[in-house]
Amino acid sequence: MPNRLINSMSPYLLQHAHNPVDWYPWGEEALEKARTEKRLIILSIGYSACHWCHVMEKNCFENEVIASIMNQNYICIKVDREERPDVDNVYMDAVHLMGSRGGWPLNVFLTPDQLPFYGGTYFPPEQWVQILEELATVYNRNPEELEKIGRNIQKGLQINDLERYLPKGHNDADAKGIETVRNNFQNIKKDFDDIWGGFGQAPKFPMPSVYDFLLYYHHLFDEKEALAMVTLSLEKMAYGGIHDQLAGGFSRYSVDSEWKVPHFEKMLYDNAQLLSLYSHTYCATLDILYRDVAFSIANFVKNELTSPEGAFYPALDADSEGEEGKFYTWRKAEILDVLGEEGQEFCTLFQVSEEGNFEFGTNVLWRTTSEEDFSLLYSNRSHTEMHKYVVECKRKLLEVRKTRISPGLDDKILTSWNALMTKGFIDAYRAFDQPEILKLAYDNANFIREKLTGDEGKLWHTYKDGKAHTDGYLDDYAFTIDAYVALYEATFHEEWLLEARKLADYVIAHFYDDMDGLFFYTSDLSPALIARKKEIMDNVIPSSNSAMAMSLHRLGALFYDEGYQNIVKRMLKETEPLILSEIRYMSNWLQVWFMNRFPIVELAIVGKNAQKFRKELDKIFYPNKIICGTSSASKLPLLENRMTEADKTQVFVCQNNVCRLPTDTIPAALRHLKLIKDEVFQLI
Repeated sequence: MPNRLINSMSPYLLQHAHNPVDWYPWGEEALEKARTEKRLIILSIGYSACHWCHVMEKNCFENEVIASIMNQNYICIKVDREERPDVDNVYMDAVHLMGSRGGWPLNVFLTPDQLPFYGGTYFPPEQWVQILEELATVYNRNPEELEKIGRNIQKGLQINDLERYLPKGHNDADAKGIETVRNNFQNIKKDFDDIWGGFGQAPKFPMPSVYDFLLYYHHLFDEKEALAMVTLSLEKMAYGGIHDQLAGGFSRYSVDSEWKVPHFEKMLYDNAQLLSLYSHTYCATLDILYRDVAFSIANFVKNELTSPEGAFYPALDADSEGEEGKFYTWRKAEILDVLGEEGQEFCTLFQVSEEGNFEFGTNVLWRTTSEEDFSLLYSNRSHTEMHKYVVECKRKLLEVRKTRISPGLDDKILTSWNALMTKGFIDAYRAFDQPEILKLAYDNANFIREKLTGDEGKLWHTYKDGKAHTDGYLDDYAFTIDAYVALYEATFHEEWLLEARKLADYVIAHFYDDMDGLFFYTSDLSPALIARKKEIMDNVIPSSNSAMAMSLHRLGALFYDEGYQNIVKRMLKETEPLILSEIRYMSNWLQVWFMNRFPIVELAIVGKNAQKFRKELDKIFYPNKIICGTSSASKLPLLENRMTEADKTQVFVCQNNVCRLPTDTIPAALRHLKLIKDEVFQLI
């Protein structure tokens, strides 16, 4: 008999619908039953592509004896963290307060009033049974003890990240601005792996917002070391097993420090941000490696994560046929069967051996050198011949791989991650001028507008089988606003700016906290949890508050909206001490901080060749700019009353509502931009 999860829309919950555990989805039915019957709650949180979630399901939740213990003593609730990130945020923070690292699966024990008192991640069966029995005994003997622990943890949850992470003894006078940032840049260099790139040791995660900040830092300060940190990391990631060498796309992280063996799940949010990052880095360096990787990401998402409606799926599983990575790994003999004896050279390039570099004699495809260097050192082929050889080998192997049983696909749609992917495609289009890439972005933006948008600027968080549900969270709005602004800049279609403004006004009305000038993660119209959290720290994904600050900053500049700009200034004032003390975990904030400190450059293009001029200006890396344009009349403040002669196109380069003399050539506009950059550098 299936349990209550059988009626869920989440693929992750449906994976557990036939467990003998009497699972409930998160909701009033389960919570009311816990309160009425005075029973403890097991809250188990995971997601469909999570390897260790599958392991715990197999070892614990499919076990009849263990399920019986759970059903007898607890109300058991399953949550998809991607569908309910608000619940995950609260209880992940609670587990951190208990002294655990956290991760998924996340298993938390709650009082009947949802107060957390014990938790952790993966538990093997014997330990899980012991915990189940001991906590049930404690609760039956002394429920007040667990209630007291839960109340104390709830108090801790009310403390926000600003209070929790600011250095002791800090006061506002300590902030010395740019000098502090430059000193902290020297500190983060100490954590940088100057052999393999990335920060720290294993496991290694791509941290796109950190590298985007380093690109910005290089742009401002002409800091060669910052650029070198980006290029080394992106090169090693591109060569590594974390990058699918056959079909493109990146896995979530590397289990080693060399980017060799990935944790094989592929997440939309990683690939979205990495597409933006590789596109930006190409513009900054013109190195074709970054272009090729950007195209590989774009093709992977187009081929494997795009729905018939133009939306993007969130994840591919790490496992297939019950084994992690089985779909992606190879025995050497398999490769030689496909490629013949010529495959020996391919095996050498991609570190394939008889004994294997992964588990059970299998190999992850990865390399440590470029095709060009390999052809010079180890082959009789020219670089051009080597490239053709590698492309053909990959094609043959990919055809064989397609016959394998594929990893599971999570087929729900998440607004925030879709918006990130739309932005990734727009950044790639602006870097490479490929119309088919813009179409993917445009189709998805239309999907968000038509399927995930409610009345008066409300967004839904998720969509599946023709139905949108769950109130949108702050990151849904922040990333969608950012994507709409970027789509306007790429097309000059003003409808997207109007959509972005509608969303921004809704966020200010329903998420803004007048007490500290920051935004809650949840709307004031959404059901309340035991704590209403604010995301501050940037991590693998920028925090929803920093993303909101970035979106309002750019939107405020395009509309000359002082209300938006004042909110951003207050957000920066509130967070500045943390921004200046925690560069790696405030990297997106730092970009907004710099944009506010050195006024954003406004490029207004007017005339019949506005799009042609935009394409030329987009080829350069100049992160602190916005672009608007029109070939007809416009009421946007930057474009209003700026018509030119019928056959002319002009560029107005402005800052703080003050414009330099218009130019009618791209080289002249670029000279203005260089002058502004030089002036900023003189101020530092």
